Amino acid sequence: MRGLACTQKLAHIASMTQADSPSALPPLRAAIIPVTPLQQNCTLFWCTQTNKGCFVDPGADLDRLKAAAEHHGIEIEKILITHGHIDHCGQAGILAAQLGVPIEGPHEDDRFWIDKLGEEGPKYGIDGRSFEPDRWLSEGDAVQVGKLTLDVIHCPGHTPGHVVFYHAPSRLAIVGDVLFQGSIGRTDFPRGNHQDLIDAITGKLWPLGDDVAFVPGHGAMSNFGQERANNAFVADRVLAMNSNK
Repeated sequence: MRGLACTQKLAHIASMTQADSPSALPPLRAAIIPVTPLQQNCTLFWCTQTNKGCFVDPGADLDRLKAAAEHHGIEIEKILITHGHIDHCGQAGILAAQLGVPIEGPHEDDRFWIDKLGEEGPKYGIDGRSFEPDRWLSEGDAVQVGKLTLDVIHCPGHTPGHVVFYHAPSRLAIVGDVLFQGSIGRTDFPRGNHQDLIDAITGKLWPLGDDVAFVPGHGAMSNFGQERANNAFVADRVLAMNSNK
């Protein structure tokens, strides 16, 4: 399972913040589990002090997700959603009911996407079900998982209600479809906006620091510094050239 193979990589990122205490457990561990025919990166992360964790964007393949949590001995206490697209949350409501846990996120501006998950599903081979989050999220909110606190950053553009989850002590962000290695999220969906997406990336993510690693909604991990240097859409030199046109 690819998710299990990724665990040590993310754990190493978390442990880099523990240099003053090399023997201490990192506060956060995580595994990436690609789900759905679109190979969307569902993230299972947990608090190492409590073994309580959550799924971020459990779009489908629920048996695989539950098996991953059992493998790591994690008690799932909630589900987090970055945005309302089918591959990210099509079966989140089903999983929440099975586990008896709440759903937090995304921002309420994505309600219209969640309301039509059932009709979107057949287009992508996913049995999508609409749901009502227990908590909509906004800029400046925080979410708690075990003893971990993650900041909520509203990053519209790909969808209007897209949010990012950031754990500052681990220098780790879960960014959904805002940013990818070498690319950015599509903005040709209903209520997408290219300039809003660029502004969110450069105005809200870049200030967090070049060393921040991120889990994208699809594909390989990267960090903000690498994307500022090489990304075809938001590298510093690309944005400078565009501003001079």
